[in-house]
Amino acid sequence: MPPPGFAPPEISGGQIIMMMGPPRTHGLNALRIRRQLDPQLTGDLVAVNLGDVEDVTLGKLRRPDVLVVPESAFEADGSAEDARGIDPHAARLAVEIVSATNPENDYEGKLRDYPAMGMPHYLIVDPRRGTCVHHWHIGVHDGAPVYEGTAPYAFGDKITIGEWTLDTGELRRYRPESA
Repeated sequence: MPPPGFAPPEISGGQIIMMMGPPRTHGLNALRIRRQLDPQLTGDLVAVNLGDVEDVTLGKLRRPDVLVVPESAFEADGSAEDARGIDPHAARLAVEIVSATNPENDYEGKLRDYPAMGMPHYLIVDPRRGTCVHHWHIGVHDGAPVYEGTAPYAFGDKITIGEWTLDTGELRRYRPESA
């Protein structure tokens, strides 16, 4: 358990990453994104604001702010695997709301980790700047998995991510003292 005021830890590059808990605007944006995705999802896909994605072979554990994944990925069978995070290869989309205090985690660390973990779509939402960046199409550059597709947007744009659409006009920027 993290200390009071801290978000749950993540693991990347052999390090444990601990951050302060986010401002309310962060959570509101994640909620609004999830609510927009919910009616568009088919089959057993769900949008959730919980759950770790973990690739034990890479030594990576991440906690997206919004995750689109089959509901079946949460089913437990009583094995030791139950204690682990969701298999990132089951995920369809990871959304990260940029931290006001550590934006490099989203723009660098997760941009490196998510394609390595096999996440087909990664959306970075930046309430500091009022922007979003969609990354997709995993390829390889210099022997490392990378996203080859990138599209920038501004809050207010309607954007398409895979088969889903988001109205970023519903998103809120951080107040100046939070950014």
